[in-house]
Amino acid sequence: MVTYVVGSRASNLAKAQVREYLRPLRDRFPETVFTHRVILEGGDRDRSSALRSVSLAHGGSAFSSEQEAALVRGEVDVVVHSLKDLPTANPPGLTVLAPPGREDVRDALCGSTLAGLRKGARVGTGAPRRVAQLLAVRPDLEIVPIRGNVPPRLRKRETMGLDAVVLAVAGLRRLGLDDAIDELLPLDLFPPSPGQGALGIQVRTDDASAPLRRILSTAGDRDVDASVRAERALLAELHGGCSVPVGAHAQVTRSANLTLTGQVTSLDGTQRVTATASGPVTEPEKLGAAVARELIGQGAHGILDAVRGVSADRP
Repeated sequence: MVTYVVGSRASNLAKAQVREYLRPLRDRFPETVFTHRVILEGGDRDRSSALRSVSLAHGGSAFSSEQEAALVRGEVDVVVHSLKDLPTANPPGLTVLAPPGREDVRDALCGSTLAGLRKGARVGTGAPRRVAQLLAVRPDLEIVPIRGNVPPRLRKRETMGLDAVVLAVAGLRRLGLDDAIDELLPLDLFPPSPGQGALGIQVRTDDASAPLRRILSTAGDRDVDASVRAERALLAELHGGCSVPVGAHAQVTRSANLTLTGQVTSLDGTQRVTATASGPVTEPEKLGAAVARELIGQGAHGILDAVRGVSADRP
């Protein structure tokens, strides 16, 4: 009987994602044993510093660097990430497999609907993309920075006197917190972070890991894989990450084509560029690069350069 060690962050959401991923694999391969190991990330240790600062201090990602290092060292055999937290470039010797399906990609407003928010309402979110998208639609809002796991962020409505908070629908549903959702934010105005709702299944590429890769490949969803690869290719072309306001959403259509929409918004919400294109489902990276180039042609680099300058000046 072969045993593999599965790594993840320590949050209840991360643990739920591991259970979700392993359930069908355990049924399909009863002679294979999967054990779970939690790994504390820099973004979990430091809840007060700006996310960009934490990311820079931990090799570019506040929520994946320690797990990737453990995977490279052979301390775990596979890591289950939230794909939106995973940088678009893999460290040498690592790769990301096709995800096993995808939860709802949308963001949720918890505590109120957009239309129901009073003028000057205080809305909590720590994500630059969500800040920018909210202000583009409701420039009167006061955005309050919040970080942490899903349940603590929900509680901050009371502890910080917030009118609402914005969270990913996927995380709420995986934790059984659907009742907290007051409105599902529309994708045309609030395209999600690239990869949102999908799991990032990261493994080593060495020959010794080949049997495990064969087992895990049985769980992959080709359409979801094409969608997230297009979204992440767009993000890579823009040289972005989780600390910049880039939204992207791809879907496979009935005609077996892939349609991708990308959006870049200034932090104050006053500038927004959007582009949409379609292409063969077999060429997701080419589509992602094409949409990124269209966004760049509309001024995306200027918006992102301004955002990075603001972020760099923050403590």
